[in-house]
Amino acid sequence: MLTQATPQTVLTLKNLKMNFGAKEVLKGVDLEAGRGEIIGYIGPNGAGKSTTVKIMLGLIEGYSGTVEILGEDIRNAGVGYKRHIGYVPETADLYDNLTAREYLTFIGELYGMTFEDADQKAQGLIELFGLKDVYNSRMTSFSKGMRQKVLLIASILHDPEILFLDEPLSGLDANSVMIVKELLEALARAGKTIFYSSHIMDVVEKISHRIVLLDGGHIVANGTFEDLKTLNHEGSLEAIFNQLTGFDTQSKTANQIMQIIQGVTRDD
Repeated sequence: MLTQATPQTVLTLKNLKMNFGAKEVLKGVDLEAGRGEIIGYIGPNGAGKSTTVKIMLGLIEGYSGTVEILGEDIRNAGVGYKRHIGYVPETADLYDNLTAREYLTFIGELYGMTFEDADQKAQGLIELFGLKDVYNSRMTSFSKGMRQKVLLIASILHDPEILFLDEPLSGLDANSVMIVKELLEALARAGKTIFYSSHIMDVVEKISHRIVLLDGGHIVANGTFEDLKTLNHEGSLEAIFNQLTGFDTQSKTANQIMQIIQGVTRDD
């Protein structure tokens, strides 16, 4: 568990609800996040995680309830608050015909940086992530891991106050994974707030100050890993996740898959 900075609320959700047609995706989410906190934001597919994050990013409207970021209701904040946010989506379309340099300086300028400042920072970060030789190469030739590094650099280039990271380690090599984990700890020490969403439970368990589990549009758990361990005798985040979301068929399903592969008639 990382050392947590003194909390100071930077993000507040009050009775957040969201419907898509007749489907109620968020059913009254209440949550606060403090400065210097790493929040592990987890839940099964369809739980409402991405919807929550996209509302906070200002990408989805039509919600009810209140979202306050850095003390201001985002309904009244215009786009200014977005300059204090960094975001790595689970899947993202990069502008493949741009070079890494063109893309990163473009992103930097969108966040209000000068070209020169963005270029200087991007060059330094690109080198530290092992991409110095391809800084001026078009991203059509980049592997998944290289693209992920560019996305990570783009999310921190402007020194944001809040980071939203959705599966940020996807495609990264082992050394880069270690760098990112250390970086998250350093960002938290510097007072940055990090929302970390992943299906890799052991990573969430190790890096998070607090874990928030969303299921069916509700928060069903909110506490440190030590708090959550009291809910399950096995003590792993995966076991807690399965218990709280009611998923207990993994062994049966795996055996059924094996039967199909091996051509064995199943007994349901």
